[in-house]
Amino acid sequence: MSRVHDALRRAESLGTPTPQVAALPPLSSMGPAAESGAFHGLLEQIKEVPWDPNPDAHIIDHTKVTDAPSEEFRSLRTRLNHMQGLQPLRTLVVTSASPAEGKSFTAANLAVVQSHLQGNYTLLCDFDFRRPIAHNLFQIDRSPGITEYLQGKVALSEAIRRIQGTNLFVMPAGETVANPLELLNLPEVKTLLTRLPQLFKWIIIDSPPLLFAADANLMSTLCDGTLLVVRLGATTIDSVTRALQSMSHNNVLGVVANGAKRGELYSKYTYYHAYYYEEDDKNAAPAASEEEEE
Repeated sequence: MSRVHDALRRAESLGTPTPQVAALPPLSSMGPAAESGAFHGLLEQIKEVPWDPNPDAHIIDHTKVTDAPSEEFRSLRTRLNHMQGLQPLRTLVVTSASPAEGKSFTAANLAVVQSHLQGNYTLLCDFDFRRPIAHNLFQIDRSPGITEYLQGKVALSEAIRRIQGTNLFVMPAGETVANPLELLNLPEVKTLLTRLPQLFKWIIIDSPPLLFAADANLMSTLCDGTLLVVRLGATTIDSVTRALQSMSHNNVLGVVANGAKRGELYSKYTYYHAYYYEEDDKNAAPAASEEEEE
């Protein structure tokens, strides 16, 4: 816990968001042989949807390589991929102490940058059944999704969408349920999270805030690691302490500090990349004159 506090204090003093890393039936109802064969044919059955993120969602555009927000998430990706090489780490919960701290924004953009790597099949799962938002971020249908699958209403392939032309898959929350925590306690949840890493290198889970629902606490016990998102100027040390104390299994990998002022973060980054591209232009072969082209 002290490492998390130290990371948060450093982030507050620097004012930067530096990652401190800091139709298939439910699988459990199938026999082992049938389950394995059907599961490995899942990707071919998933419906593709166009890349059409909500303009107001601030989802990273992979074509704009010099944007500073993209670089921040690529840095976080690098740290997590390094950790993955040292320990079993495929399923990752992204949460926060309180609402409106940027957990869904972080989960979505982390999934996007992970999917940019060749062969890096990445699945973003919206397990925030109380206030789901992933379907809005990518402008896809909310249903069918996770809740329908867990209730046995749809096949797993129907609950997932593949973003066309990418390695990114999205599993929206699905229809509203009266008792989200009871649904998360079903054995199908654990079975699903155990089997999905056979297909995806990363399963990134958006969950409710720790201090407002027990869902994230439960999900963290079923996953390999947890990222805690804090918002500069809003999240307090006390709320982080209480959030960590609420967890049954403290597997927090680190803190992502969100909400830095643009000028504080990006001035040096912009200068560095401007210099890089200027030098690149200087070293380029001179353009041919009109006489040479003729």
